[in-house]
Amino acid sequence: MLDVRRLQVLRAVVTSGTVTAAAAHLGYTPSAVSQQVAALEKQAGTELLERVGRGVRPTPAGLLLTEHAALISSAVAQAESALADLRAGRIGTLSVRYFATAGSTLVAPALARLRAEHPGVRVDLELADPEDPFQEVARGRADLAVVVQARGRAGDGFRLVHLLDDPYAAVLPLGHPLAAREVIDLHELAGEQWVGSEPPGPCLEPVTDSCAAAGFSPDFVIRSEDYATAQGFVAAGLGVGLMPRLGLRGRHPGVVVRPVRNPEPVRVISAVARETALDQPALRDLLSALRDAAASDPPTVPAAH
Repeated sequence: MLDVRRLQVLRAVVTSGTVTAAAAHLGYTPSAVSQQVAALEKQAGTELLERVGRGVRPTPAGLLLTEHAALISSAVAQAESALADLRAGRIGTLSVRYFATAGSTLVAPALARLRAEHPGVRVDLELADPEDPFQEVARGRADLAVVVQARGRAGDGFRLVHLLDDPYAAVLPLGHPLAAREVIDLHELAGEQWVGSEPPGPCLEPVTDSCAAAGFSPDFVIRSEDYATAQGFVAAGLGVGLMPRLGLRGRHPGVVVRPVRNPEPVRVISAVARETALDQPALRDLLSALRDAAASDPPTVPAAH
């Protein structure tokens, strides 16, 4: 393989016209320049320079390599410039994964701010439902994910940033005996048939753990992994449910939503990123934008009829 540094020495000799002038420009001795050219000729297997009076001129092979040396120098300069832009957050690509209910409330406003602050940064955005977005980061397929935090989710090599706590509320059909209550004690739902709205995983754990703390296990007679559909089942009188407040921003007219207590289930929503990705200014700014979006729009129970 041809030595890149020796190619640049050859280029300096050809553009300068003499070994002595090239040596002065490079800060080498004439002898060192001659040695570099001789070593390159050995690699190339042919002469690269020929003497003309007191100077030198390139052979056809020397001219060919000089032209390629110029291209290499230009490519290196472009790489250095692109690297500087990347380090400064002016260009690059961020891979972001999220789950559905975090999309409009957290991810959308955060990405809008990121675009304004880093217009040259592209975002590879993907909805990870029903898969766990955390796994995309853990497997190196994403730089950042908005996740529901559960026990043992993060470890060495990851940064977990708390965004907000998203409490679950009771969803009841109109006319349910508990619908007139302002707050429902969780144990009062023990004898009910339930409509499930979460797949197994970190979103279901707060529900089952809280019910266990209240002394019962929910009797799921219908399961749906979509909050709108689950509300429809509840409205039809097929059961009651617990759903996170971010998932209740679009409420079915046939249900009543009430806070629960003793205990109140809560899912913790966080952003997780690989530590090695945090040297990107754009990623750090996206984390900041997500925190601000969470602080400006906390989940609340929708107003009752």
